[in-house]
Amino acid sequence: MRSMRRGIKEMDLLLMTYAEHRLSSLSGEQLDLYEVLLEENDQDLYAWVSGKDVPPDDLSDLLEDVARVFREAGRATGKGA
Repeated sequence: MRSMRRGIKEMDLLLMTYAEHRLSSLSGEQLDLYEVLLEENDQDLYAWVSGKDVPPDDLSDLLEDVARVFREAGRATGKGA
């Protein structure tokens, strides 16, 4: 639920897509890191995932995966970035 009720629609879409595709397969450690990501400000998250700003080292791989999943989901449906 926290992935889709963010505050800005762009992050709702990005994180909801990620949660639908990846959440069930994440390890406990990965889920903990995802929880850390969910605590971040939407404007910062969007700047990091869009490449406008450099993300913190501990979140960079996860944010790359969020962006990758969103792009791949969009290609699969013909609606993506």
